[in-house]
Amino acid sequence: MREERRCGSGAGGNASARSTVIRNHLFARKSKIKGRYIALYSGIFVLSISLLLYGNYNGDTTAVVDKKTVASAETVSPAAEVATEAISVDKLAAASAVTNLAETTQLPSAGDLREATASLSIKKDLSQNDSEVITKPEIVKPETSAALGITSYVTKEGDTMDKIAARFKISAQTLRWANNTNSDAIEPNKTLVVPMTDGIVYTVKDGDTVQSLAEKYKTDAKRIVLYNDIEEGSSLTAGARIVLPGGELPENERPGYVAPRSVTRSYSYGYGSQSSVGSISRNTAAASVGNRYAAGNCTWYAYERRLALGRPIGSFWGNANTWDDSARAAGFIVNNVPAPGAIIQNDWGGGGYGHVGIVERVDGQNIYVSDMNFRGYNIISSRTISIAEAGRYKFIH
Repeated sequence: MREERRCGSGAGGNASARSTVIRNHLFARKSKIKGRYIALYSGIFVLSISLLLYGNYNGDTTAVVDKKTVASAETVSPAAEVATEAISVDKLAAASAVTNLAETTQLPSAGDLREATASLSIKKDLSQNDSEVITKPEIVKPETSAALGITSYVTKEGDTMDKIAARFKISAQTLRWANNTNSDAIEPNKTLVVPMTDGIVYTVKDGDTVQSLAEKYKTDAKRIVLYNDIEEGSSLTAGARIVLPGGELPENERPGYVAPRSVTRSYSYGYGSQSSVGSISRNTAAASVGNRYAAGNCTWYAYERRLALGRPIGSFWGNANTWDDSARAAGFIVNNVPAPGAIIQNDWGGGGYGHVGIVERVDGQNIYVSDMNFRGYNIISSRTISIAEAGRYKFIH
């Protein structure tokens, strides 16, 4: 009886063990089948995305099959692909994501996907660098302008052309040309046109072509086409504003240009409303109640220009030859150092009445001045003074 129980117990134990083995075997088999389904679904998912990316899917299954897919053995000339297909950043990013997924799930197509993604990257680089390729890169359109590569900036107090140009990573000359000025002195709250690359902002005229503009302004026609996203073979629209990257303005089109002429200069310098002798009243010198200088004279122009720059001066500084004394009395700095926006003043000339103007720009060699009455009564003009002559003048800041 005891032996039968022991035998029974042993048989039951063997049956339990066999049952466990069978359950484990079934579980492993189900897991294996489940893994295969996951791999299969992942493969279908990746293949679907691959077809969309590489097959130029347009809703026609036949068209997709006919085109090159990842698994296709058909070969296509790289040059032909580049010429007919523009590779966008979004497409390349999507291709990379699909490839990474395929490699993670260890799909057999992972190698093919990796090669296809590398080819996309190479074609994108070629489309931007190869001069033989006609595909144009996408250009980000600034939100503040309908024109490509152009934005705007509203000036603040203390701004200069150099500061603004540095902010937008362009040259001060490009900024001056774009705003038709040769001045670095900028009034606040003025809206400036700002090209996003060095060159010329140009308004198209009737008869202009890309090639004629490239030749006239010493730049490359292909750069004009690419930068402004101009369609191949299309004509330019009169009145459209475009950028000529790397272009140079001819001398006679630069801001402030004055054509040479053979005339006798008339040095009719400004006549103020009063002369100053002895001490100057600070209250009188500091008073600013509007332009009290004679219209058409250098003093009248200098007052108006400083007012526009947001740097008003006194209304009763007298003749030009007393402006340095009046400025000191009003608390202004007067020295021999030129700076944009400063008044340039001299006591000599003009029959003893002196002369004043405004410093528009200073570089390592010249002082650029705007004034009135230097080239004739009531005429506003621009001129250049050598930086070496700065010591002959006084500058009111």
